[in-house]
Amino acid sequence: MLTIEDWGLINYHDAWERQRHLQGRIQAGAKDSTLVFCQHPSVITIGKAGSRDNIVLPQTQWNERGVEVVNVNRGGDVTLHNPGQLVGYTLFRLSDFQEDLHWFLREIEECIIETIAEFGLTGVRVEGLTGVWLEHYRKVCAIGIHCARWVTSHGFALNVENDLSEFSYIIPCGIHDKDVTSIQREREKKSQTPVSLEDVQNICTRRFIAHFM
Repeated sequence: MLTIEDWGLINYHDAWERQRHLQGRIQAGAKDSTLVFCQHPSVITIGKAGSRDNIVLPQTQWNERGVEVVNVNRGGDVTLHNPGQLVGYTLFRLSDFQEDLHWFLREIEECIIETIAEFGLTGVRVEGLTGVWLEHYRKVCAIGIHCARWVTSHGFALNVENDLSEFSYIIPCGIHDKDVTSIQREREKKSQTPVSLEDVQNICTRRFIAHFM
């Protein structure tokens, strides 16, 4: 079974605490695997493989711009969340599926690739790098997870209609030679109609249900 929850726009620390509580319930067998959707006010997060050297914005300006910086226990390096980005927290009991983190990451990527295809975008994987890309050099979705007792937490961040200029505050994922993009930006290039985060979330929900139910 897979439960879907929508937490709306939520402070990053509050969401992380709710994740920890939910992960504990799933580990105890008191809750099914759960996919949480939400958005966050502007926040920079640094994964276990990350470094503050990949934050370009001087520390004196973090507070001025209302941007938090948080060290987290997920894999990966530095990323940024902001409104209009669809965050998906994948709190899954892998023992119900496959006890294989590489398999799980590829499944998340495939769900995102299938989701953005509904909006006319061809997502690809880049060898050695987790996430979903367009034309191998524009990242549209970052992915980083944590796993304890075969229950995962954290998940993915899909750029839908968020302010991409804020990514200039960081070197995303510590990668210097690639760009970030969003579904909205790519559709604007083709003079296509705007997308809504709600539409993307609905399709993403269907893709995860198809893969994990």
